Parts: sequence; structure tokens; C-alpha cells
Amino acid sequence: MAADTRQRTAQLSPDLRGFREVQRLSYECAETVAAQLRPGVTERETARMQREWLRERGVRDWFHLPFAWFGDRTAFANFKIPLQFFPTNRRLEPGMPFILDMAPVYKGYAADIGYSGSLGLNPVQDRLMSDLRVHRELILDQVRERRPLREIYENVERLMIHQGYANRHRAYPFGVIAHKIDRVKERRWSPTAFGFGTQSLKGLASDALHGHREGWSPLWSPYRFSDHPPQPGLWAVEPHLGFRGTGAKFEEILVVTDSRDPGESAFWLDDDLPHVRRWAEEKAA
Repeated sequence: MAADTRQRTAQLSPDLRGFREVQRLSYECAETVAAQLRPGVTERETARMQREWLRERGVRDWFHLPFAWFGDRTAFANFKIPLQFFPTNRRLEPGMPFILDMAPVYKGYAADIGYSGSLGLNPVQDRLMSDLRVHRELILDQVRERRPLREIYENVERLMIHQGYANRHRAYPFGVIAHKIDRVKERRWSPTAFGFGTQSLKGLASDALHGHREGWSPLWSPYRFSDHPPQPGLWAVEPHLGFRGTGAKFEEILVVTDSRDPGESAFWLDDDLPHVRRWAEEKAA
């Protein structure tokens, strides 16, 4: 970890430490569940493993319930309607890629993460994961330059095409590469609707209404409503690459501030994450 990153980590506000805690908890869940996957397990069973692991550690609310995608579903092959995102009875096979995606709320803080892996060796997904590193760098650099979100989106997509890949976050609702997240009021019982926590959906709707009045959107998309500079706040960012039925992505929190200092104007909340450690090991090899 670079010296400036260590210094920033030490200076994180209590709120940012809260968001970092739930993001780390989510990635710990992903790594734990991934290590337990065996041939024959289904997406539904894997999603349930994530839910149970997090609930055992105090999670009672969600931005969205956990997802799991296996095989060509990691590239959202033939996804046409939102219901296709939900876990199925697809079974995991040796060499098959998978993606785990979860968005718990813990102590009033939300996170949304994506973890890519495979059951055994999968050289295609390994290459996709390695090639995602430059997307993380590009996004941060251009957010610091205060380029419009729509322009950054187009530049990320252009880089994917240059690499020979398909942009699979285009398949998400509204084609988003990211969305804002915020604190969520804690309740004893927090219902969900269509897999999403109602409290979080209310917060996102409030952001959308507030942003509409001021000319910005909490959804980072390729459309006109995202044609504005980065809005201060926390963004869950998830560039998603696809290649011939194999997909890979990461998802993590990007902090955007109104600071005029480029280094403080935007930064990734945490550099001690599985994909970041992977890239550091690849660079050192």
C-alpha cells in the first residue's frame, strides 16, 4: 500500500470507516463462500450461502440480496429481462467461471461488491480479471479530472472494445456501470421487494428526485441523464467484461469529494481487496 493511501486510510472519517467495514465484510463473505463451492452446487444454493453467512454476522438489511452467476451467465448471455439476473438452478462444473454479487447493509452502512472466480483453472477469466486493472485506473483518473460521467462511461467502453471484450454492464438496468450508495436507517425488520431492500430503494429514489432538480443522477449510465460531472458521495462501481460466454468484474466503493486536491477529490475507499491484491502480485511477479 502506497504511503499516501496509508495516510488517507488513517484519516478516514467514522462514516467512511463504516462503509469500509461492510465492504470488507462482503468480500470476506465472497472469499469464504467461493472456497466452499463444489461441483454440482447451484446458483440458488450459493446465494443462500452468502445470505446465511452475512446474517450470522449481524446483517439484517440489504441494498439487494446476494446473486450468483455460473458459466455463460457470468457474461449475462441472452439476458433480456431483469428476472434473468436472479439465481437459478444452474449447477457449477469444473473449470466454470462464477461471479458472486452482494449488497448488504450493516450498522446502517451499505456496500455493493462483485467477486469473480472459477472452479479450478479458467484462463479466459484469469485474463479478463488481469485486464480489468486498467479500467480501475482509468475510472479514477477521469473522475479526478471531473469529466462527465457519460464521457467516462464511453471511454471505459472504448477501452473494453480495444481489448477485444464486450461491455456486459450494458445489460444491467439502464446500462449502469455504477450507482450511488448512502447510509440506511436501521430497523428491526427490513423488507425487500424484487430482491432489493425497500429502505435502500427509498434512498435511491430520494437521490434521483433531488438530483433531477439539480441536474444530476444517482445512476452512472451511457444516457443523457448522466451527462454531468461526478457528484460528491459514494459510488459502487462495477466495470464488467465479457468474452465468448465468460464474464468477470469487480465492484467496489469510489469516494468522490468536492476537494480541489486531485488526490483527495476522488479515491477508492479500500486498496486491500482481493482483486487489488491480485494485481499487486501480478506486478511483483
